[in-house]
Amino acid sequence: MTAVLAPTRALLARSVAESLIGDSGNRWKHTAGVAQRAAELADRLDLDPDVLVAAAWLHDVGYAAPIALTGFHPLDGAVHLSAEGWPARIAGLVAYHSGARFVGAARGLGEQMAVFPDERSLMADALTYADQTVGPTGVRVDTETRYAEMLHRQGPCSWNAKVGADRRPYLRAIAARVEHLLAV
Repeated sequence: MTAVLAPTRALLARSVAESLIGDSGNRWKHTAGVAQRAAELADRLDLDPDVLVAAAWLHDVGYAAPIALTGFHPLDGAVHLSAEGWPARIAGLVAYHSGARFVGAARGLGEQMAVFPDERSLMADALTYADQTVGPTGVRVDTETRYAEMLHRQGPCSWNAKVGADRRPYLRAIAARVEHLLAV
């Protein structure tokens, strides 16, 4: 008797992401690069790749026009994933990736975000690190280059610029923690 293997959550996540943002050019290249980076980090840091890589594929789905309800992609993505039955952990990782808590609070969306688990763990750090070390075209960059590129692209009056005093040190601390573990 031949066993039928269920598709992994990460493969399902890739399919969902591709259906929502697969035709978005650089955003798709970035997403694919983040997923590849997440797979490498899962292996190096002994993290569950089915969770980390799935969250990486899904981290930017909130940019898709059909699900962009608030205009804040981490929250919009998490709301969509939750409605589609994805585990709360993955929805929470998407909701809070890359310091989204700071922008969410500044935009008055903290209450809406609070329905998702705010996991502060190596898993959450690894997702943020993967996102912050892949540029918009899918090419690897260091975290400082990525941050500068984001500010240049979004502008000095963007929400990310407004919360930079809190978000930038937060991202630097994550990078330091992950890079320390990778060096060990």
